[in-house]
Parts: sequence; structure tokens; C-alpha cells
Amino acid sequence: MKPTPLLDGIDWPADLRRCKASDLGPIALELRQFLIDTVARTGGHLAANLGTVELTLALHYVFDTPHDRIVWDVGHQAYAHKILSGRRAAMATLRQYGGIAGFPKRDESEYDAFGTGHSSTSISAAAGMALAAAQAGRGNRHVAVIGDGAMTAGMAFEALNHVGDLDCDLLVILNDNEMSISRNVGAMSQYLARLLSGVLYSSVREGSKRVLEYMPPVKAFARRAEEHVKGMITPGTLFEELGFRYFGPVDGHDVDGLVTMLGNLRDIGGPRMLHIVTHKGHGYAPAEDDPCRYHGVGQFSPEAGIAKTSKAKPPTYTDIFSTWLCDQARADSRLMAITPAMREGSGLVRFSQEFPKRYFDVGIAEQHAVTLAAGMACEGLHPVVAIYSTFLQRAMDQVIHDVALQNLPVLFAIDRAGIVGPDGPTHAGTFDISLLRSIPNLVLMAPADETECRQMLSTGYAHDGPAAVRYPRGGGPARLPGKDLATLPIGTARLVRKGQRIALLSFGPLLDAALAVAEELDATVVNMRFIKPLDTGMLTELARDHERWVTLEDHVVSGGAGSAVLEWLAAEGLTVPCLPLGLPDCFTQHGPRERLLADHGLDARGILEAIRRADGPVTCAEGEPTVTFRTFHTGTRK
Repeated sequence: MKPTPLLDGIDWPADLRRCKASDLGPIALELRQFLIDTVARTGGHLAANLGTVELTLALHYVFDTPHDRIVWDVGHQAYAHKILSGRRAAMATLRQYGGIAGFPKRDESEYDAFGTGHSSTSISAAAGMALAAAQAGRGNRHVAVIGDGAMTAGMAFEALNHVGDLDCDLLVILNDNEMSISRNVGAMSQYLARLLSGVLYSSVREGSKRVLEYMPPVKAFARRAEEHVKGMITPGTLFEELGFRYFGPVDGHDVDGLVTMLGNLRDIGGPRMLHIVTHKGHGYAPAEDDPCRYHGVGQFSPEAGIAKTSKAKPPTYTDIFSTWLCDQARADSRLMAITPAMREGSGLVRFSQEFPKRYFDVGIAEQHAVTLAAGMACEGLHPVVAIYSTFLQRAMDQVIHDVALQNLPVLFAIDRAGIVGPDGPTHAGTFDISLLRSIPNLVLMAPADETECRQMLSTGYAHDGPAAVRYPRGGGPARLPGKDLATLPIGTARLVRKGQRIALLSFGPLLDAALAVAEELDATVVNMRFIKPLDTGMLTELARDHERWVTLEDHVVSGGAGSAVLEWLAAEGLTVPCLPLGLPDCFTQHGPRERLLADHGLDARGILEAIRRADGPVTCAEGEPTVTFRTFHTGTRK
């Protein structure tokens, strides 16, 4: 790593505040270099974080953190904040197993005022803190930092609408790193912004308001005149109408200018918004040229950048979906693809290029995405909503009321289901089964391999009602599909291995682990495939000639696929002892997917050990150890 002598002397924001203002520029250079070198070793979110280096320095220089609260939206822009707030050495463990998280976490540092992984929550959270401080008579200041992408979410505007109607001491910083307005960010624009944020302007403005209170017609005229003048020179009229004092746009990479601006705005009070313009990847040419590619990165060489590889890799589940989507679109002109701002992550780049008029990126607006699909389905189209499991959580009301209640043919392609790895608990897809399987009319599927994934997508698309296919991040066992659009009979499981006494019921990607365990125990293995509806015919047969069952899923046990099996047993009055194995009742931390599965006993070894630890003796195959199970149900075997 390159030397960083100035940064080495800064362990905490208090150290930064003792520096000269003239040192902030050189510190920014070192901080940016440290950030590049660190993320090159660990992987993580790079481009957005490079764009907030100067802002982070200015915030911690001007505000008395952690007494003053800074709430970062999402966390893709908070690495510099972590470096400056006591975690510089720990950055070597960023997103690594047992290391620090890639997102702000309240239990990681007192400087992380609010934990965040999903976008557009910062304004609401910071407003809640500001109101709490006012109630308690504390003098904390509160800042919400939100990106222009996160501003597309309805929640952000709900918060703006409410906060603008309150006497709430809150500064919102709009970090605009996408709009093409750099030509407007010059000396005149910054001069006007500084003028509007200065003490003289503020005192004259407030004094004039008090005088004009006694002359309502003149007051109304003056207000309209001010709005029109500001509307001609700044894009802030919308925010002013919502009740915010708007300042900007200003250069987000001018650390001296930011310090001046934030110093002026710190003590004004009330709802105010500072609009800054930054450039993703700023200061690192490869990331500036291709910020999308450098948004989330693995390990790479800082000198050479991300290496282009010509070596063919097996397709991931996302790749399987991408290919199927284009193939299905060629076969059916009714297919429309919708994504909430995840074109690359959900595998929609190719579709967006081949079928641009049938592709809809709605921004970070999951609720709108689902109801948009419902509206399309009402008029005879067949929408496919490509969405991460963790983001689907934000649209459950719409899934229930707008899609399922009306039994509309909408297919949900749920990527990143199960454990996701380095992104940790904020992005883990471990709750979608519990949320979805209780919804009437909805078919829910989980493939064990790539071939089944394609078949299930075709099955869900052909179904005349809502359907969902959940598949994990990354690749599978490399059982690759063909080119057809074959479907599966809905609600049918597949007997994979016939054994004795013990039946392993696998839902999704744990099938290979189940087969390895079955070889040890001479057990039966069933690939259940459908979580809803269950193959009750298969279950009835298993109940006749198997003494014990084990269910397997990469999802929380509570309310999951195993729970569905237990509910069926109870409803049928069967006493088949059943051991549900899945994720425990806790949030899964960050780390490699295979390591986390092993930690939770969902690899072959862990599954075998769990079976052997259970209660109630059962004779196994000759020469094998005794296997025991808990009996979860009582009653009479039918």
C-alpha cells in the first residue's frame, strides 16, 4: 500500500478536527488512495465511496460527531466514514468472515448512527432522531446523506413531505452523482449557494418575513418572486415547495467549499437541503470511466484495474434467468420485464438491449414495480418482475393486494435467495418463503440446479396466476439446461434416491448435500421442487414406508418450507417424526456462502450430525450408527 502520513495521524474525527483546513485537500488524496488499496484487497463497493471522500471529510470536520448524528443512506458511500471513525486498521477485514461490515452498523461503532442496507431510509431515520433530540432538549445536530438514486424511492419523498411540515432541525445532503449538470457547477453557482447559506442573507430573509407578516398580499408576492428567481438559477423549487431551504448545486469534490457551506448551514436550523454534485469513481481513472463496473468489485490490482478475463465461466443462476428471459420474450410478445434499479445485478442487460421497448427500470421503487406489473397483467400483458429476495420484502403489500388478490399472471424471478455472502444480513434472502407461502393463489418454486431453474421459470410464466421462482446467488452444480421452454407439472416432487426408513426432503440448492448424507444413511432423497403447492401425493407415499423425515432448506426454519411440511402432517393427523433443518432464528452475518452454510449445519457434515443428535432411537442401515429424531407430532398414523 502507498504511504499515507497525514491519514496515519487520524484515528478519530476529533483528530481530523485538530487539523488545519488547508490540510484537508492532501488528506483527501491519501484517504482516496487508502480506500482504493483496501477495497482492491477485500472487494466491496468502490465507485460510490470514491465519490464521497471530500464530503465525508467535510462532515466530520464541521460537525461534532458522534454527538452530532450523520445518517448514511444505503452505506455504499460510507467506507471513508468507517476509515475516519476508528476502523482504519479493520478495513483489511471489510466484508470478510468475522470482519467489519460493508454497511453502517450501530453495534459496530457509535459513529454509525443508524444501520442501513436498503436505500431511502436516511431522511426518515434522521428526522426521527432530530425530533427525539428536540423532545429531550438535547443540542445534537442531524444530517442525512442520500444519493440521487435513492431519491427515486417513495419513502424518501414521504419523509420529505412530512419533515417539510415540521419545525425539524435537519440537514439533508443530496449526493447527486448521475445527473449531467457539471457545467452548471461553477464559480457563479457556488457563489450564489454560499450567499444563500450565509448569515447576512438568512437574517435579511427572516427579518423580511417578520415584517411581511403584517402585509399578507405583499408577503405572498415576495414569496412568489423569490421562488421564481431561485427557480431560474437553481433546480431547488420542488424542495422549497416541500418546505426545505434549498442550497446548491455545489461541487462535492471541493473540500474547502464544502467546509464553508456546511459551516454556514450547520447553525441555520429547520429543514434544509444541500445539493452536491459528485462523480462516481472520482480520483481513480478506471472507476471514473466505468463506474458501473466498479460499483461492486472483487479483488483487483489498483495499478491495472479489474482484469478482463477471457476464460469462460459456468453460467450463474442469474445468467440462466437472463438467457431464459430473452428466449421467452422471442416466443411471446406479451412478456414485459420490470426491475427496481437492478439491471446488471438481476441479469437484464441483454434483455434491455434486445427488447428496449419491453424493458422497464422503475428506479428504487419496489412497490411501484409490483403494482406496475399488476396493471400490465390486467391489460393482457405478461410481466416478469426481476428482484432480489431482500428487496421483495419492501413490496409485500403490493404482492398480496395488487397481484395475488386479483390472481394476476405476474412472475417473480427472485434472485439472491438464501445466504448471499459478503453483503450480510441486510441483503440475505432468508425470509421470502415465510412471506410468500401464506399468500393464496401464489405458486412458489425452488430449483436444485440450473436446468430446473429454467424449467421453473417457464412453468411460472405459463401459469395463469402469480408465481415465484427463488434461486441463489452465484452458480449451481453445473447441470445446465437446454434451449427449450419446457415446463413442470405444478406441485410435483421428484424421487431422486430410494432408501430405507429415513426420507430427506430437499427444497432448493441443498439437494447435493442431501444425496451425500443419504449415501451414509441409506436414506431416501426427494427433490421437493414446489414449496407451494406441496406434492401431497409424494408425502403420503413417504408416510407409508418411512419412519422419519428431515426437511432441508437455505431459509429460516420459522415459517419456511419445513414448516409447511409440519403443518401438512398435523392437518393429516400423521405422527411421522420430522426434523426441519434450515437457518436459525437470527440474522445471518457476512462471509462466504459455503462457510455460512457450514456454520449453520447445512452442509453434508452438519446435516448428518444434526440427524445423529436428534432424539428417539431409530435403527439405520446395517453397520451404521444409531440415528435419532425428535417427534414433533402425536396422533394416529393413517
